[in-house]
Amino acid sequence: MYKVLVSSIIAIGVFIIASSFVQKYDLPKSIERGKEVYALYCMSCHMEDGNGTTDVYPPLANTDYLKKPVETLINIVLLGQSEEITVNNNKYNWEMLPLNYLSDEQIADVLNYARNSWNNKIPVAITPEQVKALRK
Repeated sequence: MYKVLVSSIIAIGVFIIASSFVQKYDLPKSIERGKEVYALYCMSCHMEDGNGTTDVYPPLANTDYLKKPVETLINIVLLGQSEEITVNNNKYNWEMLPLNYLSDEQIADVLNYARNSWNNKIPVAITPEQVKALRK
């Protein structure tokens, strides 16, 4: 009985110590960094308020499109977009060039920013590791 108790205490201690080294992704900091990336690379088309431009560039503000699977969103940034899409029941058929020169962190950050700005609330973070896994 004593050995079981001591073993259990040691196992719990090891778990606590090991889990302290695992860091959660800091979504608020990612969003903050993403705002800068957005201003540099996205704002000229999607506008400062995220509303895009009528019939040309789709809105990112209050949009259903950012609820698409993470892989889809990452690939749009990495590979660009050239086919017709529907955003908030409006059709857009304007080309978005790939932004694959951005780092994995920049892409994750700008997507986190868009998914959590302008009435969008998607609190599950996109991580640089997810971007790296899709980069070709």
